[in-house]
Amino acid sequence: MLYKFAKLIADYCTEVRKGDEVLVSASIEALPLVRELWKVIVSKSAYPIFSLRDDILSEIFYKYAPEDLLRHESKIDVFIAENIDVRISILSPIHTKPLIDVDPEKIGLRRRALKKLTEVFMRRDAEGSLRWVVTAYPTNSLAQEAGMSPLEYSEFVFKSLKLYSDDPVRSWVQQRVWQQKIVNFLNKVSELRFMSEDTDILVKVDGRIWINDDGKKNMPGGEVFTGPHEDCTEGHIVFTYPAIWSGVEVEGVRLVFKRGKVVEANAAKGEEFLRKILEVDEGARRLGEVAFGLNYDIGRFTKEILFDEKIGGTIHMALGASYPSTGGKNTSAIHWDMIKDMKKDGKVYADGDLIYENGRFLEEVLG
Repeated sequence: MLYKFAKLIADYCTEVRKGDEVLVSASIEALPLVRELWKVIVSKSAYPIFSLRDDILSEIFYKYAPEDLLRHESKIDVFIAENIDVRISILSPIHTKPLIDVDPEKIGLRRRALKKLTEVFMRRDAEGSLRWVVTAYPTNSLAQEAGMSPLEYSEFVFKSLKLYSDDPVRSWVQQRVWQQKIVNFLNKVSELRFMSEDTDILVKVDGRIWINDDGKKNMPGGEVFTGPHEDCTEGHIVFTYPAIWSGVEVEGVRLVFKRGKVVEANAAKGEEFLRKILEVDEGARRLGEVAFGLNYDIGRFTKEILFDEKIGGTIHMALGASYPSTGGKNTSAIHWDMIKDMKKDGKVYADGDLIYENGRFLEEVLG
């Protein structure tokens, strides 16, 4: 199964080819998958580079780093970001809340220092000079966080990746074709209104580009998204699931927007943290993304955004940086996805017409 996983990443997601410099980042927990990837990458005459991630090292950094180091911009990190051809990031934490005791202001300082890396990544993504994918390896910590046994969680991950299919690549191509119908429709829409019992929010999307996340850059894929107009969001929204940032859970998030900016922010748990992150920079109070989750092989919340934002029958909105490829212009050191379940009573109107109800697009809309 892991070789099948590695082939999906290298052949379909990133299309690794001869001469590529391929950066693979993961924790030691994902070493079995990294080894399989190594075989595939090297067999393609591409050059692999391994970057080790470790949650304890991150915790040590925040605990002992003085303020000047938190503000440090690494020339080496920037050089790597500017020059690699392929970036494969494998989420594989040994602990899901390594920064739970870290002062949010320290996290904010570091995020601002990393803004250059975010800008390089966003630019290269928009111009198509970087092929990249983020995926996840089933670790015990992720399983525990999701409330599953290790075996159950592994099966969940592999199902969401369509690895149980005889031909995973073909399955993802089918997903892409269906999602493209949705993209083609939404690219003609000027404004979207999301409604439910606790939500009524309007976003402007005319002239913006909807992106088909078909598993090429996120594996699993299964969403369509765009960058809304920065100054036009109006209304209020309550997010169903905890919004998680660096392991910190903020529950019951309610945001009120006026002229595109968050003017009220409340939470049942973690409200102080929410407000501190909103103060990271000016862009943190504006939407950088609005999206529909369309992977119906993912049916439960796991506290891992890579999967949760794709849950079939949900929408999500992200505070902070827009992806330039969408035409979005919001810049920020953060990009914080927040998810709302629409399966019970959710409705979405496009330019006044109902297009989506109870977690699914209306068939007659897509044709």
